[in-house]
Amino acid sequence: QEQVVEFEGGLVQAGGSLRLSCVASGGTFSTNTMGWFRQAPRKEREFVANINWMGSLTYYSDSVKGRFTISKDNGKNTLYLQMNSLKPEDTAVYYCAQYVDGDLRAATSYDYWGQGTQVTVSS
Repeated sequence: QEQVVEFEGGLVQAGGSLRLSCVASGGTFSTNTMGWFRQAPRKEREFVANINWMGSLTYYSDSVKGRFTISKDNGKNTLYLQMNSLKPEDTAVYYCAQYVDGDLRAATSYDYWGQGTQVTVSS
């Protein structure tokens, strides 16, 4: 029964950087793959990146590859998303979640979603 809370979103100018944090409690954070997703208004939830429980394997969507970095600190039960070279198209609510089973890129394969944190990138 894991719970997650995302924070450190905000407003940033195009080309700038932002780091999101996701704090988990009450579950098995250190033994599960974790992922970041985002959802823009009127659009479906989109896969961003994931990381395995050891922090040794990562995978990114093509739209963020080379700009975003996913990492985790098991000692702090915290997942991070470092976002660089931000574009207006990155504007969305960002969520973290725990992988359960199935396609690693599908939102339906994850559970224990947080409330989300807003990221707005201005032109």
